[in-house]
Amino acid sequence: MEESGAGFRKELVSKLLHLHFKDDKTKVSGDALQLTAELLKVFVVEAAVRSVRQAQAEDLTRVDVDQLEKVLPQLLLDF
Repeated sequence: MEESGAGFRKELVSKLLHLHFKDDKTKVSGDALQLTAELLKVFVVEAAVRSVRQAQAEDLTRVDVDQLEKVLPQLLLDF
């Protein structure tokens, strides 16, 4: 897989994870943050690709939130 410069910052991933922890003292290792950031990146790229394919299937030249909404249920089931 080609590496692109875009990704999620560890600080953002940490904040997102901590929003869902029940115990405020829960800690996340750097490796876990990096892995979660990579998973988020894969999820977002896959959502974008599927949205483009959906727009193409509808003979559209532009991807809108409507296409994302159509592919999101199947994307959530795959992960």
